[in-house]
Amino acid sequence: MKEILATMAGTVWKIEVSPGENISAGQTVLILESMKMEIPIESQEAGTIKEVNVSTGDFVNEGDILFILE
Repeated sequence: MKEILATMAGTVWKIEVSPGENISAGQTVLILESMKMEIPIESQEAGTIKEVNVSTGDFVNEGDILFILE
């Protein structure tokens, strides 16, 4: 299984994908809000979203697992 990790600390502002959805490499999967800026998080690999480990409004730290791909 592959994981999509948070690249920085911030608050989950918007989740762009849902379980079962096929995604491509480079696709924006989530938007973090940090220091009044919106930072898109992109998948580094193609796959299918198996798990979403965060909810809108959650605070995440760098390295936290956001999604699991299969």
